Amino acid sequence: MDAVLSQYIDPYFLRIILIIGINIILALGLNLITGVTGQLSMGHAGFMSLGAYTSAILTMNYGVAFPTALLGGSLVAALFGFFIGLPTLRLQGDYLAMVTIGFAEIIRVFFLNFEPGGKAVGLSGIPQETTFLTVWGLVAVAVFLNARLLSSRTGRAFYAIREDEIAAESCGVNTTRLKVTAFVLGSFLGGLGGGLYAHYMFYIDPQVFNFTKSIELLNMVVLGGMGSIPGTILGAVLLTILPELLRVVAEYRLMFYGALLVILMIFRPNGLLGDVRIYDLKKRWGLGKNK
Repeated sequence: MDAVLSQYIDPYFLRIILIIGINIILALGLNLITGVTGQLSMGHAGFMSLGAYTSAILTMNYGVAFPTALLGGSLVAALFGFFIGLPTLRLQGDYLAMVTIGFAEIIRVFFLNFEPGGKAVGLSGIPQETTFLTVWGLVAVAVFLNARLLSSRTGRAFYAIREDEIAAESCGVNTTRLKVTAFVLGSFLGGLGGGLYAHYMFYIDPQVFNFTKSIELLNMVVLGGMGSIPGTILGAVLLTILPELLRVVAEYRLMFYGALLVILMIFRPNGLLGDVRIYDLKKRWGLGKNK
């Protein structure tokens, strides 16, 4: 598929399209944790690195098939999401953010000294198994499952926790179970995006998954609209394309990037699409009933 597309699409643009798809998957995972459930996570790159390294090591060192390695990396990230989510349930806001930052830094330092992962040198020669069809097929599946989840009773309970956790619990919502569930599902998607990234870029090193990467993913969720699937997709697209457009002014790229975000936060504090949800669009466009 990629060979056929490369005949019609410039390889540079094809690469950007693939990165957009990977970022959408990563941002959808963070949106479940932060945008929907209201748990401020600033260490999503840690889950991404777990998926990337696990899947890469499985394919390179153990000859595991790419789909199995991708699933394995996602499950490892989900497992760590469970272990992080469970003990931090009582933390909120800045305190939870600090824990997730610390977690991501611990993972990064671990891989800096992890022999099978190439230590600080990183891993090179990773099989390029990630294709256009794989990425965008998984994007479609992730968006569909997210939309189904958030339009269900469980999804509304997630939103209730974000708005007022005490009120949600008084109405019979099991906040403990649902907050851990959101962390596990979000970290699973983080690991999935990391595995796809590793098998597309050939090479990974711990510095790729630093604090800046976590903030970049968080910006995608905030830019489009917290808790909104269409907004998260829009944010991922814009913040993947924008740095490329600003390469012509490379020296001032970060200044323009920061200024645009500040302007957005002033005039659109709820994001470009606010809290627009999939079933809101379906109702507005007459595509189905809101159950």
